[in-house]
Amino acid sequence: MTVMIDAEPALAELLGVAIKDAIAHESKWSREPSADGSTWGVHGADPPPWNRLLGPVSSRGPASGVLVHRGRRLAQWGEPARADLTFSVAKTYLALLAGVAFDRGLIADPDEPVRARLPGIGFDSAHNAPICWTHLLQQTSEWEGECFGLPDQVDRWRRLSFQPPGKDAGAKGGPRPLRAPGTYWEYNDVRINQLSLALLHLFREPLPEVFREAVMEPIGASSDWSWRGYDQAWVEIDGRRMQSVPGGTHWGGGVTISSDDQIRLATLLLHGGAWAGHQVISAQWIARMFSPCAIAPFYGMLVWLNRTREVFPSVPASSAFAIGAGSSFTWIDRELDLVLVARWLEAEHADRFFGRIARALGQEAAR
Repeated sequence: MTVMIDAEPALAELLGVAIKDAIAHESKWSREPSADGSTWGVHGADPPPWNRLLGPVSSRGPASGVLVHRGRRLAQWGEPARADLTFSVAKTYLALLAGVAFDRGLIADPDEPVRARLPGIGFDSAHNAPICWTHLLQQTSEWEGECFGLPDQVDRWRRLSFQPPGKDAGAKGGPRPLRAPGTYWEYNDVRINQLSLALLHLFREPLPEVFREAVMEPIGASSDWSWRGYDQAWVEIDGRRMQSVPGGTHWGGGVTISSDDQIRLATLLLHGGAWAGHQVISAQWIARMFSPCAIAPFYGMLVWLNRTREVFPSVPASSAFAIGAGSSFTWIDRELDLVLVARWLEAEHADRFFGRIARALGQEAAR
């Protein structure tokens, strides 16, 4: 395993210990999805018949990552140039695309109901009509329906290890009674896929093309990334057949991207949407992304917030994260002036790893 650290000896030693620990706790998922489908991915935890892949997946690389502090690349390990699946980190990229729509005037008010501009795509029922863009982006929409063959119910009662414990409990995929939009927080991939479909109809062109032109090219990202959808996720808009892409790889597809490109996206977020003096996405929108949801203060607009230090107790409250299964992490902290990407790190060891990095940089600053 290749590890490169560019720091003073004392800091390099501390960073080396942390990175060595991350490498030692590489994801238990097979590097080949076909090797053991029962333990690869998250779809296996769904009740049948939804516990199967609907889109393409690929083999993965080793534990990898990049650390940039105060604009300086302090460390990298593994294969940071390798494009790998990043699972739900793609949700944060959907939030960036929503920011592009906001900046272009396609979303005039995030609190406007989606159906006001996009009737006929799944927001017309009495229950779904009040759902606005903010609800979808904060995972409080309670949208009810089916998106490309997947019903929202498959993800009801879903809980993630990073969210604070709650009183509600039930079997995943069970018929949880729905609440009014905006009154209940639940991590749900089907509803995020419905958000992606809505953005596709808003832009009226494939989201990967918009993302490339509006975000990736301005920040100098490579062309070695892709965003793919499910085999059946095709729609026709203005006479053109387009694939709707998911906000993750729960059922396959999603974003395949390198750590090097992810660190650029993290830096864009760190700098409030600016890159090399150019405002790629408005600072107003980035501020919205990092503002806590009123009923779930650990979450913003498709980013995890550490304000109550419940997500990762060992790092500052100023930290924010994009998190994907497997596990993939993007860490952004403006107070520490830090961005970090860690890929294929076992989730239960992430807090210790992040804490070691934060303490190492804190000790360096105190010298």
